[in-house]
Amino acid sequence: MTEHDEQAVRVELARLRQEHRDLDAAISAMVTLGTNDTIQIQRLKKRKLVLKDRIQFLEDQIVPDIIA
Repeated sequence: MTEHDEQAVRVELARLRQEHRDLDAAISAMVTLGTNDTIQIQRLKKRKLVLKDRIQFLEDQIVPDIIA
């Protein structure tokens, strides 16, 4: 991976992490306010899991696989 590629991955990671935090805050707010829109909450949680998987994938791209 070139330095430019790694920088692009890091920028994407920062964006995804921010979106993940935003979703977490939105879910917490909906639960705190007692919103009964369980379908919307489930959709947000599913999107959050998708982001988590993508974040993990990109982190694995940056950190080399070292077999000890």
